[in-house]
Parts: sequence; C-alpha cells; structure tokens
Amino acid sequence: MNPPPSPRRKRFPWVWYLLALFLILAFAFAPIGSVMLCAWIANAYGCKVDEGSVHPCIINGHDYGELLYDLGVMGWFMLVTIPGGLVAFVSWLIFLILHRVAWRKRVSPGVTPPIPSPPSPA
Repeated sequence: MNPPPSPRRKRFPWVWYLLALFLILAFAFAPIGSVMLCAWIANAYGCKVDEGSVHPCIINGHDYGELLYDLGVMGWFMLVTIPGGLVAFVSWLIFLILHRVAWRKRVSPGVTPPIPSPPSPA
C-alpha cells in the first residue's frame, strides 16, 4: 500500500509583490521620464524648451514645440507622484512584512507533522 501523497506547499507570491512594486515606482517616477524625454528630443534637434512659454521646434516639417512644452511642464507632477509613491511604498512594505510573517506561521518549513503511531494488534 502506498502512503498518501504529501501536501504540496505553495510558494510565497513574490511575483505579485514585485509587480506591485514596479507599478508603484512607475507611477512615482513617470514625470521624471517625461522631462527626460523632452530634454532628449530637444537636445537631439537643437530646440529650446523652458517653462515660460512655447518655443517653435520644427522636426521633419512639423512644429512639436507645444508637445515638448507639455512634456517639460509635466515634470511638476512629481510634487504629487513622488510623495504618493512614497506612501504607497511604505504601505506595500508593511503589507509585505505582515503577509510574510503570517505565511511563515502558517507554513513552517522546519516543522514536520507528527507521525501517527501504528495501530496496535488486538
């Protein structure tokens, strides 16, 4: 007679936590990416960009000055997104620690279940 199969332990869901962390970081630093894209395009085509006004920037016959201005001014959103990302990160970290502690209590890798004693012949 074969013994019953041992229950398979589930692994801790690190992938979901890393995905949530990636989304938090992407939200927090998106305005910095916008400013970097604006600076890269402006430097590549020799355009002037500042927060005071829109300057013409002709690329392949089209004026992209207003788009570059918008990308550059979107950097001010980081006054909201970085503190919001910090709050989200701290919440994420607290939730991760609490979930991991509860997981370890529920599934202790060092503790094996007791072996039942064999039935006594009567």
